[in-house]
Amino acid sequence: MSICRAIWALTFSIASPAVAQTAAGNQVVGTWRMTSATIDPGGKNIAAYGEEPNGLLVFTPDMHFVEVLSDANVPRFASDARGQGTDDENRAAMARNIGFFGTYTVDEKGEFSGNRVEGATFPNWVGSVRTRQDLTLVVAGDRMTERFRRPEGTEIRIEWRRVK
Repeated sequence: MSICRAIWALTFSIASPAVAQTAAGNQVVGTWRMTSATIDPGGKNIAAYGEEPNGLLVFTPDMHFVEVLSDANVPRFASDARGQGTDDENRAAMARNIGFFGTYTVDEKGEFSGNRVEGATFPNWVGSVRTRQDLTLVVAGDRMTERFRRPEGTEIRIEWRRVK
């Protein structure tokens, strides 16, 4: 029993400073679940991912991120084969879901300062670099607000809650 405690204590003492440093220095690190998403074309607040938005955003301590946003009510394909959807099925899936990943940066305060998209289900985003002018993430406790302005000016607002 004492050997197990010694190993646990050693493991904890090695791991905890890194975890504490990351938590104090990087406000966005961790896993976040989408609670709401609206798009605001011309002053209208429209549900960006339907009435049941479903999304997850993960920021890793080594400065990578993965974001998947989906409408939980997208109809299933008649075929169980992803590559055999009809034009309408594919259009609905593409319009109401997106996934992308890449790297991100934080400033000296640990606040999100930008990202670079390395891969996406929407190929036009690959290689995109977003700064605070395009994308802001504001953390308040276990809540985070994301604001993204599309190139044509439409704003998307997403509310996130930290997964514990």
